[in-house]
Amino acid sequence: MIALSLAEIAEVVGGQTHDIPDPSVRVTGPVVRDSREAGPGSLFVAFVGERADGHDYARAVVEAGAAAVLASRPVGVPAIVVDDVQAALGALARHVVRELGTTLVALTGSAGKTSTKDLIAQVLQRKAPTVWTPGSLNNEIGLPLTALSATEETRFLVLEMGARGIGHIRYLTGLTPPRIGLVLNVGSAHIGEFGGREQIAQAKGELVESLPPADEGGTAVLNADDPLVRAMASRTKAKVILFGESGEADVRAENVRLTDSGQPAFSLHTPSGCSDVTMRLYGEHHVSNALAAAAVAHELGMSAEEIATALSEAGSLSRWRMEVTERPDGVTIVNDAYNANPESMRAALRALAAIGRGRRTWAVLGKMAELGDEALAEHDAVGRLAVRLNVSKLVAVGGREAAWLQLGAYNEGSWGEESVHVSDAQAAVDLLRSELRPGDVVLVKASRSVGLESVAQALLDTGAEGEVAAR
Repeated sequence: MIALSLAEIAEVVGGQTHDIPDPSVRVTGPVVRDSREAGPGSLFVAFVGERADGHDYARAVVEAGAAAVLASRPVGVPAIVVDDVQAALGALARHVVRELGTTLVALTGSAGKTSTKDLIAQVLQRKAPTVWTPGSLNNEIGLPLTALSATEETRFLVLEMGARGIGHIRYLTGLTPPRIGLVLNVGSAHIGEFGGREQIAQAKGELVESLPPADEGGTAVLNADDPLVRAMASRTKAKVILFGESGEADVRAENVRLTDSGQPAFSLHTPSGCSDVTMRLYGEHHVSNALAAAAVAHELGMSAEEIATALSEAGSLSRWRMEVTERPDGVTIVNDAYNANPESMRAALRALAAIGRGRRTWAVLGKMAELGDEALAEHDAVGRLAVRLNVSKLVAVGGREAAWLQLGAYNEGSWGEESVHVSDAQAAVDLLRSELRPGDVVLVKASRSVGLESVAQALLDTGAEGEVAAR
C-alpha cells in the first residue's frame, strides 16, 4: 500500500483514533485480515466472523509490528475505530486506487474468471509491474485487500469481481472503478441464487455500466460468442472490443486445435497483427480465456507477437484448477476440484477426453452447488456427457446430486461397470486405489463444498509413497 499516516487513514475512513501515541506513524506494510500475516508497519483489519473475532488478536498483531488495528471497538492497543469495518476497508481502497492512478482492469463471468485473471496478469506483467487478485478473493473483502496491495510502482491492477446477486458488482466497481471491464460469459453458476440467466446477465453487466465513456479511455471487452454478453454493448458508453471465435470478433482465434497432450493451440488475430499460440494449460476452454486476455493486452498496447509469446508461456497461478500431475507409475491426476458449475464441468470432461486419448480415463465427480431448479437436469446432463465422451469410468461421489450424475450416465448407456455411485471421498479413494493401473488419467472435480481435492491429494500421495491417506 502507499504509505499513509494513521491520522490520514482515520480521516479517509471516518474513524476515531484510540491508544495511538503518535498519529503521524505511517502504515508502510500490507493491509491484512489474517493475524498471522501481520508484520512491521502493517494495518490489521479486525473482522468479527462466525468462528473467530479479529479483535481478540489485536495485541498479538501489534506485538508482531503492526502499526495499528482497524476495529469496531477499542482494543487496548493502537486502533482506528469505525462503525463498519468492511465499509472502512472499502473506503480506504477507493482512496488508495484514486491516489495511485493505476490502470484498473476488472473482470467477471460465470466461469473461467480466475484462470483468465491469471492469464491477464502474466501477460501484462511482461509490460509493466502488475498486481492481481490472489486465488478467488473477489468479494467485498478480498477485492479491497488486493487493491490495497498496489504500490506507487504498480502500473496495472487486475481485479476479479464475483457476484451472488444484483448490485454486488455495482458495489465493487464503486470501491475500485475500472477503466477496462471484461465480461467472459453468462452461465449457470449460482443460478439458484440469481433466479435465471437473464438475472445473471443483468448482474454481470453492471461492470460495463460502471466504465467511463470511450473518450475518457473506458473499454468494455465482451465475448462475441455469448449472446447475453454481446448484448451488453448497449449498456455502456465505453469503447467495445469483441473477442471470440466469431468472424466478427476484433480479437479472435482461428485454426483451433488440441495437441496430443490436450493443450490448446490456435492462430491469434488482433487488429495489430497475427501470431501463433500453443498454451501450457489443458483444455480447449482456455482458448476463450486466452482471447479475453489478449483483447485486454491489445487495448493496453501490446503487439500480437508479445501477447502470443506471453500466452504460450503462461501457467496456472491458482490451486486446484486443471492441475495436471503424472505420478511415477504413469497415472495422471487432473485436479480441477476448486469449484464446479455445468459449463466448467463440461469443459473439464472434454479436457479429460483429450488428455486421455488412447488411455483409460476416470471422471471422479461430485455435486455442482447452487443450481436451484436446474440441479437435476444439469447433473443428469453431465452424467450423459461423460458417456458420450467415452470416459472409461464415472465415479459419482456424495449424496443426491451424485446419484443424479450416475443415473444420467446409466440412462445414456452406461449399463455395466462404467459408472458407480460412492458415498464419500474415502470410498472414492478406496475404489481408485484398487483399480487404477499405469497410464490411467483421473479427473477430480466438484463444487468447493464437496472437498474432492482430498481425493486428488490422496492419489498423488499413493504415487509418491505407495499408500493412500485421504485428508
